[in-house]
Formats: sequence, C-alpha cells, structure tokens
Amino acid sequence: MLLLNGDCIEEMQKMIDEGVQVDSVVTDPPYELGFMGKSWDSTGIAFQKETWELAYQLLKPGGHLLAFSSSRTYHRMAVAIEDSGFNIRDQIMWLYGSGFPKSLNIGKAIDKKLGAKRKVVGQKTAGALSGNSKFNDAKTGTISRNHSNPTQSYKSGKAGMYDVTEPTTPEAKQHEGWGTAIKPAHEPIVMARKGVNKPLNLDECRVGDFEQDTSKNRRNTQEEQIFKGGWKGDKGGEVVKGRWPANVIHDGLEEDWSKYFYCSKASKKEKDDTNHPTVKPIDLMRYLVKLVTPKDGLVLDPFAGTGTTGEACILEGRNYYLIEKTKEYISDIEKRINKYDRLGI
Repeated sequence: MLLLNGDCIEEMQKMIDEGVQVDSVVTDPPYELGFMGKSWDSTGIAFQKETWELAYQLLKPGGHLLAFSSSRTYHRMAVAIEDSGFNIRDQIMWLYGSGFPKSLNIGKAIDKKLGAKRKVVGQKTAGALSGNSKFNDAKTGTISRNHSNPTQSYKSGKAGMYDVTEPTTPEAKQHEGWGTAIKPAHEPIVMARKGVNKPLNLDECRVGDFEQDTSKNRRNTQEEQIFKGGWKGDKGGEVVKGRWPANVIHDGLEEDWSKYFYCSKASKKEKDDTNHPTVKPIDLMRYLVKLVTPKDGLVLDPFAGTGTTGEACILEGRNYYLIEKTKEYISDIEKRINKYDRLGI
C-alpha cells in the first residue's frame, strides 16, 4: 500500500523508473470544467496524452483502465486515452436520479440584475424534484403536490425546505422557466485495455440474487432468460449467482433495474469532513476495483481525491498506489485509510 502526495505525472514516471507494474488503473480524474470553482479541475491533465501513456506503461499487459469523466468532456479524455495506446473496450454508464440541475434560471437572473426583489409564494420540501414533492402555498396555507410553476430558491434557511418565488419584472416574467442546461443524470466511465485479451472478473461482479446454471445443455423459458436470468440445465452445470455484469450502473430509479448493479451517490456520511466536490461512493468503487483487478492485485489511482479507491482496495483484498497532488486531500485520504489500521484490516 502506498500514498504519494505529488504531481501524478512526476510520480508515475518515478514508478516506471523503479520498475513498478500494476494490475489495473481505477481513477476519477478532473472533469476539466472548473467544477465548483476548483482550480485543479481546469488544468487539462485529463486530456493530455502523456498522462495516459504513463498509466499505460505502468499497466501489466492485458490490464484494464477505468476512468470517470463528465458527459461534456468525456470525448476529449477518451481520445487521449486511445491515442496513448489503449484499446477502448466499452463505456460504463452510471445513471442517477438524484442531484440538482446545474442550470441558471434566466428569469431569476434577470430580476437579480435589475435589482428587483422576488416575492416568496410558498415553500417546497427537499423532494421537489420528484413527483411526491409538497408545495406549501403562502397565499392560501394549503398543501398541494407537483406545483410546477414557481422557481425554487435554496436560501430559506430551513432544513429540507426551499423558498418558491415568482418573477417580478416584465423581462423576468418573459423568460421565467428558461435555463442554461439540462439536468445531469449520468456519468460515463471509460473502460480501456492494454494490448492482449485479458478477461474481466465477471463472476465476482454478478448482479442479483437468482441462480443460473452454466451447463451447455440447458433449457430455459423466454421469461427466465430475459427477466430472471435463470437457466435450467439437465447436465448438472455449475450454478452461479446473479446476472452477467452490464455496462450500466444505476442509483435506484423507479423502473425495474434489478438486472443492473445498484449504487447511489456518495452519502452525506461519506462526504463528511471534506470539501472535495466529486466524492465517489465506496460501493461503486468496490464494484469497479473487483471488476478489473485480481485478488491481491495492485491498483493505481493517479487522481486519488479523498482515497475512495484505496478504501475499496482494502475492503476487496487488493493493494493500491494512490497519487494526489492537492495537500488538503491527503489528510482526508489518511483519515479514510487509517481507520482500517485501527481495526486491524
């Protein structure tokens, strides 16, 4: 196990010079959007061919790379990864229904620019983005559901409640309901491989609690094949648990997603005591680490953030090399990792 505080380009080159080789690279590099005003998210390092060439050199032949990105910048990172020598194998899509739209309300912005104070007409609960949200009407005192017109404001000061305001100026009324972006609902993950055809650890990542018979002489109904994933063999093949892993991961949308791996966004507890804006959930990282790394294998994360990949490695019996340039996140990583030392893991 190794944690390095430094520039990933420099540290990966040192590792190459020392003859280090890793079994997989599982990482969450910068989105290159200047996300939440963070300077480290706009350096361009995720788009640099050199970054991924170094990762390529560190990987054993047949090793896999998994790298998160944003829907707006995925294409540029994927091209850099491919140009560095990797073979792009797939794209894993992490779907989620939670989270707020990253959009500017044009009507509200106009009122603010003109110095007009908007009138509060009610409040919404924290579930305002779902069909079960409640709207408390300030005029009538009544409570209704799915109130669709007024604009949410997140400055009410009441936990779980949002002010609902209406436009004041004619210009704002004309543009009320217009915005600058649609709601983000997925995060793409590049899956790439170095050279030779090395298999993925699919059995350990099967999804669901049904049994499947792997015998060649098997009989199945259409329902069992498509919906339940169950196979009935008459030659006594090996019975394994779960459906074959897919290139979709979800966070619990209301549709029937039982055939796909479930993982919600990082919980409040997971994000406590850090100001890192893109903490990944431990369950997701455990799944990805297992998928591309053998037992006791070595995982490299050159953009370690708060160290979720390292924690996932500990819990899944893998080793890790973590590199993180930003000093303030090193203490987050150490706190995350050191708790397992105390537990003797």
